[in-house]
Amino acid sequence: MVRPGSRNLITDVRGIAVGNAEDATAMSGLTVIFAEGRAVGAADVRGGAPGTRETEALAPEGLNVGVDAIVLSGGSVYGLDAAGAVTNWIAQAGRGYKLVGAPMVAPIVPSAILFDLTNGGDKNWGAEPPYRKLALKACEAQGQTFKLGNAGAGYGGRAGAYKGGLGSASAVTDEGFEIGAIVAVNSFGSPVMPGTSALWAWPFEQNDELGRQVPPRAGGVPMGNPDDVKKPPVPAGNTTIAVIAVNAELTPAQAKRIAIMAHDGFARALRPVHTPVDGDVIFVMATGAKHLGEPALARLGELGSIAADCLARAIGRAVFEADALGPWEAYRTVHANGFSLRK
Repeated sequence: MVRPGSRNLITDVRGIAVGNAEDATAMSGLTVIFAEGRAVGAADVRGGAPGTRETEALAPEGLNVGVDAIVLSGGSVYGLDAAGAVTNWIAQAGRGYKLVGAPMVAPIVPSAILFDLTNGGDKNWGAEPPYRKLALKACEAQGQTFKLGNAGAGYGGRAGAYKGGLGSASAVTDEGFEIGAIVAVNSFGSPVMPGTSALWAWPFEQNDELGRQVPPRAGGVPMGNPDDVKKPPVPAGNTTIAVIAVNAELTPAQAKRIAIMAHDGFARALRPVHTPVDGDVIFVMATGAKHLGEPALARLGELGSIAADCLARAIGRAVFEADALGPWEAYRTVHANGFSLRK
């Protein structure tokens, strides 16, 4: 049996903490996911317009010394500044990769960004974009519970024609494996099934987390792009970025396989996905608290499948929990008949 964890957040994976920070004036924000100790890391990039830092450092064929934290940020290329601030904050605590012969440590903090520069917020920040300050605020705010929807890296996101946001979900197995997902949704694709009020993620809902979705009526799904995709399809203007955490003891190659399989969660919750104008990226953090066991390949496949379902739920929660912002309407307002339990 697989069931949501007690919080239904990525922090149900023990050893994981999350900090969010937002700038309401700029309509942007960021999210930092911390590993207690260090975690085995991996990344898989499927979108055609990614913005990343240190993804190559996580390649299984490389040194891959693990990760201390991962940053998901708005702000496009300006948001990449945040990872530097997080790196220094972690180093001040004496955490990070131990450098032989050097007086300091080297924290490994990969990052991915999404494009929210044209969402209506005031981006006239002059010589100092807000992302380093937001990163420090998020570091200080880290904990086990956090807000979804208009929060963190998802604050200024859009999901097709709807307000996007930050989502998270978790799953725990009877064997004691813990899997969690956190995602910032700013997709070109739509989260809603064409001609219905149902989220694409509706079949994966657990414990009314999507408002007790009303299943769509039987019938074919229209071919081609839905009408409620983001328009116009601006290159580099869209992205869904996510982190999967798991308590299994994994090699870098095994963590990479989880990241690859987890991308199916994007396809289950958004349509279309992995387009030339999206920068879709998934990171994995494996804390190593529980031995994978035998048969290892079958167990790895099971964890990857659960991670994909968990990510689909997290995307659904990001859209369901989001509030209207500026001209961008919330799913809960547009499709109030798509669920029966109002939040």
